Amino acid sequence: MNTPLLRGLLALGFALALWQGVVWASGVPPFILPGPGRVGASLWANAPLLWEHARFTAANLGMGLAAGVALGVATALNLALSPGARLLLRPMLIFAQAVPVFALAPIITLWLGYGAPSKIVVVMLVIYFPVTSAFFDGLMRLPAPLNDLAQMMRATPLRRLFLLQLPNALPALASGLRLAVVYAPFAVLIGEWVGSSRGLGYLMLMANGRGQTDLMFAALLVLAAQSLILFALFETLSRGRLDRAGQ
Repeated sequence: MNTPLLRGLLALGFALALWQGVVWASGVPPFILPGPGRVGASLWANAPLLWEHARFTAANLGMGLAAGVALGVATALNLALSPGARLLLRPMLIFAQAVPVFALAPIITLWLGYGAPSKIVVVMLVIYFPVTSAFFDGLMRLPAPLNDLAQMMRATPLRRLFLLQLPNALPALASGLRLAVVYAPFAVLIGEWVGSSRGLGYLMLMANGRGQTDLMFAALLVLAAQSLILFALFETLSRGRLDRAGQ
Protein backbone atom coordinates (compact mmCIF):
# COMPACT_ATOMS: atom_id res chain seq x y z
CA MET A 1 0.00 0.00 0.00
CA ASN A 2 1.16 3.55 -0.76
CA THR A 3 2.85 4.98 2.34
CA PRO A 4 1.07 8.39 2.27
CA LEU A 5 -2.26 6.59 1.85
CA LEU A 6 -1.45 4.31 4.76
CA ARG A 7 -0.50 7.26 6.95
CA GLY A 8 -3.74 8.98 5.99
CA LEU A 9 -5.82 5.95 6.87
CA LEU A 10 -4.04 5.56 10.20
CA ALA A 11 -4.60 9.23 10.99
CA LEU A 12 -8.28 8.91 10.06
CA GLY A 13 -8.68 5.82 12.24
CA PHE A 14 -6.98 7.55 15.17
CA ALA A 15 -9.20 10.65 14.76
CA LEU A 16 -12.38 8.54 14.69
CA ALA A 17 -11.28 6.55 17.74
CA LEU A 18 -10.45 9.76 19.62
CA TRP A 19 -13.80 11.26 18.64
CA GLN A 20 -15.70 8.21 19.86
CA GLY A 21 -13.62 8.12 23.03
CA VAL A 22 -14.52 11.72 23.84
CA VAL A 23 -18.22 10.95 23.30
CA TRP A 24 -18.07 7.92 25.60
CA ALA A 25 -15.95 9.55 28.31
CA SER A 26 -17.91 12.80 28.48
CA GLY A 27 -21.38 11.31 28.16
CA VAL A 28 -22.36 14.36 26.12
CA PRO A 29 -25.86 14.12 24.56
CA PRO A 30 -25.96 13.23 20.83
CA PHE A 31 -27.68 16.51 19.94
CA ILE A 32 -24.53 18.33 21.13
CA LEU A 33 -21.82 15.94 19.93
CA PRO A 34 -22.93 12.86 17.97
CA GLY A 35 -20.52 9.95 17.66
CA PRO A 36 -18.95 8.82 14.39
CA GLY A 37 -21.55 6.07 14.04
CA ARG A 38 -24.46 8.51 14.15
CA VAL A 39 -22.78 10.83 11.69
CA GLY A 40 -22.03 7.90 9.36
CA ALA A 41 -25.66 6.81 9.53
CA SER A 42 -26.76 10.36 8.72
CA LEU A 43 -24.36 10.42 5.76
CA TRP A 44 -25.95 7.27 4.40
CA ALA A 45 -29.56 8.27 5.11
CA ASN A 46 -29.19 11.79 3.67
CA ALA A 47 -26.87 10.97 0.78
CA PRO A 48 -29.16 12.42 -1.97
CA LEU A 49 -29.67 15.65 0.01
CA LEU A 50 -25.96 16.00 0.74
CA TRP A 51 -25.07 15.29 -2.89
CA GLU A 52 -27.45 17.98 -4.13
CA HIS A 53 -25.98 20.65 -1.84
CA ALA A 54 -22.40 19.43 -2.33
CA ARG A 55 -22.67 19.94 -6.11
CA PHE A 56 -23.68 23.58 -5.60
CA THR A 57 -20.79 24.16 -3.18
CA ALA A 58 -18.28 22.40 -5.44
CA ALA A 59 -19.36 24.48 -8.45
CA ASN A 60 -18.96 27.73 -6.49
CA LEU A 61 -15.62 26.54 -5.18
CA GLY A 62 -14.28 25.67 -8.62
CA MET A 63 -15.47 28.84 -10.34
CA GLY A 64 -14.28 31.07 -7.50
CA LEU A 65 -10.86 29.41 -7.52
CA ALA A 66 -10.53 29.77 -11.29
CA ALA A 67 -11.55 33.44 -11.23
CA GLY A 68 -9.33 34.28 -8.25
CA VAL A 69 -6.27 32.54 -9.68
CA ALA A 70 -6.71 34.12 -13.12
CA LEU A 71 -7.14 37.59 -11.63
CA GLY A 72 -4.23 37.11 -9.23
CA VAL A 73 -1.86 35.92 -11.95
CA ALA A 74 -2.84 38.78 -14.26
CA THR A 75 -2.37 41.33 -11.48
CA ALA A 76 1.04 39.97 -10.48
CA LEU A 77 2.24 40.08 -14.09
CA ASN A 78 1.00 43.65 -14.43
CA LEU A 79 2.72 44.70 -11.20
CA ALA A 80 5.99 43.09 -12.25
CA LEU A 81 5.87 44.78 -15.65
CA SER A 82 4.77 48.28 -14.63
CA PRO A 83 6.37 50.44 -11.89
CA GLY A 84 3.34 52.72 -12.11
CA ALA A 85 1.03 49.81 -11.32
CA ARG A 86 3.19 48.92 -8.33
CA LEU A 87 2.92 52.47 -7.07
CA LEU A 88 -0.85 52.65 -7.40
CA LEU A 89 -2.14 49.12 -6.93
CA ARG A 90 0.00 47.61 -4.15
CA PRO A 91 -1.35 49.94 -1.41
CA MET A 92 -4.89 49.19 -2.60
CA LEU A 93 -4.23 45.45 -2.43
CA ILE A 94 -2.88 45.69 1.11
CA PHE A 95 -5.86 47.80 2.20
CA ALA A 96 -8.32 45.37 0.60
CA GLN A 97 -6.67 42.44 2.39
CA ALA A 98 -6.98 44.27 5.72
CA VAL A 99 -10.80 44.28 5.42
CA PRO A 100 -12.18 40.99 6.87
CA VAL A 101 -14.17 38.88 4.46
CA PHE A 102 -16.87 38.55 7.15
CA ALA A 103 -17.45 42.29 6.75
CA LEU A 104 -17.58 42.11 2.96
CA ALA A 105 -19.70 38.98 2.53
CA PRO A 106 -23.04 40.56 3.63
CA ILE A 107 -22.44 43.52 1.30
CA ILE A 108 -21.57 41.24 -1.62
CA THR A 109 -24.69 39.15 -0.93
CA LEU A 110 -26.79 42.33 -0.84
CA TRP A 111 -25.39 43.39 -4.22
CA LEU A 112 -25.35 40.05 -6.02
CA GLY A 113 -28.15 38.14 -4.27
CA TYR A 114 -28.36 34.71 -2.67
CA GLY A 115 -27.32 32.71 -5.73
CA ALA A 116 -23.98 31.47 -6.98
CA PRO A 117 -22.41 34.82 -8.08
CA SER A 118 -22.03 36.15 -4.54
CA LYS A 119 -20.33 32.92 -3.37
CA ILE A 120 -17.97 32.95 -6.35
CA VAL A 121 -16.96 36.55 -5.64
CA VAL A 122 -16.32 35.81 -1.95
CA VAL A 123 -14.05 32.88 -2.86
CA MET A 124 -12.30 34.98 -5.49
CA LEU A 125 -11.61 37.82 -3.03
CA VAL A 126 -10.24 35.50 -0.35
CA ILE A 127 -7.73 33.73 -2.59
CA TYR A 128 -6.87 36.72 -4.81
CA PHE A 129 -4.33 38.32 -2.46
CA PRO A 130 -2.34 35.16 -1.56
CA VAL A 131 -1.98 34.22 -5.22
CA THR A 132 -1.06 37.75 -6.28
CA SER A 133 1.38 38.29 -3.43
CA ALA A 134 3.20 34.96 -3.76
CA PHE A 135 3.47 35.15 -7.56
CA PHE A 136 4.59 38.79 -7.55
CA ASP A 137 7.30 38.07 -4.98
CA GLY A 138 8.53 35.20 -7.13
CA LEU A 139 8.58 37.38 -10.25
CA MET A 140 10.67 40.05 -8.52
CA ARG A 141 13.22 37.60 -7.08
CA LEU A 142 15.18 37.00 -10.24
CA PRO A 143 18.60 35.45 -9.42
CA ALA A 144 21.57 37.74 -10.02
CA PRO A 145 23.06 35.63 -12.88
CA LEU A 146 19.79 35.73 -14.80
CA ASN A 147 19.44 39.44 -14.12
CA ASP A 148 22.97 40.04 -15.45
CA LEU A 149 22.16 37.92 -18.51
CA ALA A 150 19.04 40.00 -19.24
CA GLN A 151 21.03 43.22 -18.98
CA MET A 152 23.85 41.89 -21.15
CA MET A 153 21.39 40.76 -23.85
CA ARG A 154 19.49 44.04 -23.55
CA ALA A 155 16.22 42.18 -23.15
CA THR A 156 13.04 44.23 -23.29
CA PRO A 157 10.91 44.28 -20.10
CA LEU A 158 8.33 42.03 -21.78
CA ARG A 159 10.86 39.43 -22.93
CA ARG A 160 12.59 39.55 -19.55
CA LEU A 161 9.26 38.94 -17.84
CA PHE A 162 8.10 35.99 -19.92
CA LEU A 163 11.44 34.32 -20.67
CA LEU A 164 13.21 34.71 -17.29
CA GLN A 165 11.00 36.00 -14.49
CA LEU A 166 7.94 33.88 -15.23
CA PRO A 167 9.69 30.46 -15.32
CA ASN A 168 11.67 31.37 -12.21
CA ALA A 169 8.48 32.36 -10.36
CA LEU A 170 6.48 29.18 -11.00
CA PRO A 171 7.42 27.53 -7.67
CA ALA A 172 6.27 30.71 -5.88
CA LEU A 173 3.01 30.55 -7.81
CA ALA A 174 2.63 26.93 -6.70
CA SER A 175 3.00 28.06 -3.07
CA GLY A 176 0.32 30.70 -3.57
CA LEU A 177 -2.01 28.16 -5.13
CA ARG A 178 -1.49 25.82 -2.17
CA LEU A 179 -2.73 28.59 0.11
CA ALA A 180 -5.62 29.25 -2.26
CA VAL A 181 -6.93 25.69 -2.20
CA VAL A 182 -6.79 25.76 1.62
CA TYR A 183 -8.61 29.10 1.98
CA ALA A 184 -11.22 28.55 -0.73
CA PRO A 185 -13.47 26.04 1.16
CA PHE A 186 -13.50 28.38 4.16
CA ALA A 187 -14.51 31.26 1.89
CA VAL A 188 -17.35 29.41 0.18
CA LEU A 189 -18.65 28.35 3.60
CA ILE A 190 -18.72 31.99 4.72
CA GLY A 191 -20.63 32.97 1.60
CA GLU A 192 -23.23 30.26 2.16
CA TRP A 193 -23.57 31.10 5.86
CA VAL A 194 -24.17 34.77 5.18
CA GLY A 195 -26.91 34.22 2.66
CA SER A 196 -27.83 31.25 0.49
CA SER A 197 -30.66 28.93 -0.38
CA ARG A 198 -28.38 26.02 -1.33
CA GLY A 199 -24.99 24.56 -0.50
CA LEU A 200 -23.35 22.71 2.36
CA GLY A 201 -23.04 25.88 4.44
CA TYR A 202 -26.77 26.50 4.08
CA LEU A 203 -27.50 22.88 4.95
CA MET A 204 -25.34 23.14 8.09
CA LEU A 205 -27.28 26.22 9.25
CA MET A 206 -30.64 24.55 8.63
CA ALA A 207 -29.56 21.35 10.39
CA ASN A 208 -28.25 23.32 13.36
CA GLY A 209 -31.49 25.26 13.65
CA ARG A 210 -33.50 22.02 13.68
CA GLY A 211 -31.25 20.29 16.18
CA GLN A 212 -29.99 17.79 13.57
CA THR A 213 -26.41 17.87 14.75
CA ASP A 214 -25.55 14.59 13.06
CA LEU A 215 -26.60 16.03 9.68
CA MET A 216 -24.59 19.18 10.39
CA PHE A 217 -21.48 17.08 11.07
CA ALA A 218 -22.18 15.03 7.95
CA ALA A 219 -22.27 18.18 5.81
CA LEU A 220 -19.05 19.35 7.42
CA LEU A 221 -17.37 16.03 6.60
CA VAL A 222 -18.49 16.28 2.97
CA LEU A 223 -16.97 19.77 2.76
CA ALA A 224 -13.77 18.47 4.33
CA ALA A 225 -13.67 15.65 1.77
CA GLN A 226 -14.04 18.19 -1.05
CA SER A 227 -11.16 20.21 0.41
CA LEU A 228 -8.91 17.16 0.67
CA ILE A 229 -9.69 16.07 -2.88
CA LEU A 230 -8.98 19.56 -4.16
CA PHE A 231 -5.69 19.76 -2.27
CA ALA A 232 -4.59 16.29 -3.39
CA LEU A 233 -5.46 17.10 -7.01
CA PHE A 234 -3.43 20.30 -6.90
CA GLU A 235 -0.47 18.60 -5.24
CA THR A 236 -0.42 15.99 -8.00
CA LEU A 237 -0.57 18.62 -10.73
CA SER A 238 1.99 20.92 -9.10
CA ARG A 239 4.56 18.17 -8.63
CA GLY A 240 4.25 17.21 -12.26
CA ARG A 241 4.24 20.67 -13.82
CA LEU A 242 4.73 23.85 -11.81
CA ASP A 243 7.55 22.75 -9.52
CA ARG A 244 9.38 20.89 -12.29
CA ALA A 245 9.07 23.84 -14.67
CA GLY A 246 10.68 26.11 -12.11
CA GLN A 247 13.79 23.96 -11.73
